[in-house]
Amino acid sequence: MHHYIDIHVLPDPEFPQHQLMAALYAKLHRVLTKVQSSTIGVTFPGYEVGASTASLGRTLRLIGPRLDLLRLMEMGWQQGMRDHVRVNANEPVPAGAAFRSLRRVQAKSSPERLRRRQMRRHGLTEVQAREQVPDSAAERLQLPFVTLSSTTTGQNFRMYFALGDTSPTEVKGTFNSYGLSQTATSPWF
Repeated sequence: MHHYIDIHVLPDPEFPQHQLMAALYAKLHRVLTKVQSSTIGVTFPGYEVGASTASLGRTLRLIGPRLDLLRLMEMGWQQGMRDHVRVNANEPVPAGAAFRSLRRVQAKSSPERLRRRQMRRHGLTEVQAREQVPDSAAERLQLPFVTLSSTTTGQNFRMYFALGDTSPTEVKGTFNSYGLSQTATSPWF
């Protein structure tokens, strides 16, 4: 049986909600990397994509086995966030919950990177690559995201999330250090 813990980002006059959610998610990623967990997934119950908005909402939901969630929360990884979040108890997932996948989507947002790739793969000159990949080739996604900082390069990047269709049955699998899976679904309620 799956359990869940909801972590709600509280309104703050000094920090926008999306910035606090990104900080919380970055802390979660670091601890999941440290413990090398493959059983804990994440969902965002407030996930919303509309004509003019894309938001993850105010809640980060951790899904997984009860004991794994308890161990994770005992590690104190929310240090520095305690004034900005409210954590709900470890509860069983409601019976009859639907299942959905949540995956990362990467935008092709850098025409320069695409040009370098064309030059490497197809032996094009810089001028030829520029003709094939104009600046307007940058892709902008209308999906919710968090802005994270790479621990290897130090550069900021956007991690976009796409929500899969609802299904009445669960697909089992493992989760990565971002709490995402290429195959597994998570309870959605």
